[in-house]
Amino acid sequence: MSKFDEKVALYKKFMDDRDIRSNTELLTAVTKGLGPSIYKKDAETVSGSDAKELATVKNNFLIKKLGLEDTPELDEKIAEVIERIGKSERNKYRAVVYYMLVKKFDKESVYGF
Repeated sequence: MSKFDEKVALYKKFMDDRDIRSNTELLTAVTKGLGPSIYKKDAETVSGSDAKELATVKNNFLIKKLGLEDTPELDEKIAEVIERIGKSERNKYRAVVYYMLVKKFDKESVYGF
């Protein structure tokens, strides 16, 4: 199993352990889109309490990658995802957060689904 496949398996297990349903192919595509950042401890996770980090998720992913308009709904959905994973959860994996946002906004088409 490659390092990449190990990461996808880790994220899948993380989601399964929290009873978050997932499509492995879409999770793989979202993870692949993150590039080498998944191998860097700090870049691999999202801090749910850091406003700057959450702004990065909104601007770089939701607006630039998914092509969404900057509305209050973006912040609401990010907060919902953080809440669903668990605010006290230290490892909010970026791939999982992004996957859940893709599903919330029905933007699977960005990844060819």
